[in-house]
Amino acid sequence: MTWRATVLTIFPEMLPGPLSYSLAGKALKAGLWELETVDIRDFARDKHRTVDDAPFGGGPGLVMRPDVLDAAIAGAGGVGALIHLSPRGRRLEQERVRELAASPGVRLVCGRFEGVDERVIEARAIEELSLGDFVLSGGEPAAIALIDACVRLLPGVVGSAETLAEESFAMGLLEYPQYTRPREWQGRAVPDVLLSGDHGRIREWRRREAERLTRERRPDLWARHLAREGGRDRGDTGIGEVER
Repeated sequence: MTWRATVLTIFPEMLPGPLSYSLAGKALKAGLWELETVDIRDFARDKHRTVDDAPFGGGPGLVMRPDVLDAAIAGAGGVGALIHLSPRGRRLEQERVRELAASPGVRLVCGRFEGVDERVIEARAIEELSLGDFVLSGGEPAAIALIDACVRLLPGVVGSAETLAEESFAMGLLEYPQYTRPREWQGRAVPDVLLSGDHGRIREWRRREAERLTRERRPDLWARHLAREGGRDRGDTGIGEVER
């Protein structure tokens, strides 16, 4: 079965957008995944195709109506987890991306306005996911990011499986630094170990650098990594010194 992304939105023209380019775009043209957009306004009940209304209790903005959104979800079909992209959702992490990529597909609800009526979220048991602690104008950019993250994990999309195995978060660490030609640029040289041809030393250097960057930039990831590794912190042993 081909992996399928179904996106419910009031702006279907925003897709595929960036997903029509690069790896995702080539894979879409090759039939390695499918994209369906559903216009939520098609399920409105009035001639103005109204999908929102003022919030009970007062306050600024508008809220997406539960009856219209529920009808759109029911009429859309699609397969896989039903997800609402929302800043209040659980943070999207690579582990969840892998799970979604291994499933038949995803159904993504792109909210607008001040949000979505809570009752449809409860009634449909919609999973809420967030890209981070910031607010977008709508869920479409977040949906595009989630789809891209999933698509690149599908079989046949990325040429080398080794690429996926060594990138950030694959082993619970940030990716090590990368270098290419020229060997020296603006007085900065490529670390000698990368020119040594000793693949064992190179692997160890890359591992140490990945650990160093994770420890410095993402202490939350580092703490989880240490818990998986039994609490051994290489950075406190002297092993983590950077080889140049």
